[in-house]
Amino acid sequence: MDDDRYGSDVLSGDWRSKGVKKVRQVPLERDMVLEDPDSGWAGAVVGLEAGNVTLEDWKGRTRAFPFTGQFLLEGELVTLGRPQAPVGRSAAAAPPARSVGTAGRPGAAPAVRHASDGGRLRTASGSFAVEQQRARVALPSRIMVEGKHDAELVEKVWGADLRVEGVVVEELSGVDNLADVLEEFRPTRDRRVGVLVDHLVPGSKESRFADAVMRGKWGAHVLVVGHPFVDVWQSVKPSRLGLQAWPTIPRSIEWKKGICQHLGWPAEEQADIARAWQRILGQVRTFADLEPQLLGRVEELIDFVTEPRA
Repeated sequence: MDDDRYGSDVLSGDWRSKGVKKVRQVPLERDMVLEDPDSGWAGAVVGLEAGNVTLEDWKGRTRAFPFTGQFLLEGELVTLGRPQAPVGRSAAAAPPARSVGTAGRPGAAPAVRHASDGGRLRTASGSFAVEQQRARVALPSRIMVEGKHDAELVEKVWGADLRVEGVVVEELSGVDNLADVLEEFRPTRDRRVGVLVDHLVPGSKESRFADAVMRGKWGAHVLVVGHPFVDVWQSVKPSRLGLQAWPTIPRSIEWKKGICQHLGWPAEEQADIARAWQRILGQVRTFADLEPQLLGRVEELIDFVTEPRA
């Protein structure tokens, strides 16, 4: 009788791996941004030595982790495979170009070289870096952003590009001040103003301010654009923080405080909020860490204020 009422041997085959999610292995690459899930340390790959991979954060600090460990790559848990090309710094190679940041702000992320571009340097915004060129004298035109965090993020990703173009970024300390600032600045064809606004969606306070400015006497020489996010924090891809999506915060809770509470970070004082932003900003290495709704708007403003005279 061939019928086996108990079926096949339950212990045969690869029974231990059933129901266990496999972790993808990716080849280690120079400048790959990884995060250690245990410590939260995140940085770009700058070396592999003695079985340890070295990560460098945005402040230039380095820390080594076992190559055989698990890491977060764009929010996905992965293991590392052997690199297909050297990942350490070559003694003959020039160190990454580091831009000098605006006083009081973190500097722009360092430019990096990519083999696919023939070894040419790219800035954090993805543009080809102009090597050995001093910053230009500031143009009369300006880009204005709502606050400090917006300015720091623009500096981090576009700082090198802005210095080449001679574009200065100024803080408005709130979109409510835009009309007064424009009245004082008095834009002209040669003194344009590009403005980046948070939460620029139909019916919002920000959209009403923007419409009024664009219809006003300075409208011909001002461009107001914005992203749909409640705050510029949300323009950082949530995967950089290990999130599937940014959490929804009830209107009864101040948004940034609610985000910190959701992440388990201190949020009682303004200093806590400042430290939280630095942790978020520290996860941003290049434009690839930002949402496209912000990327396109900043590029649009740069084009607007640097457009040559007809």
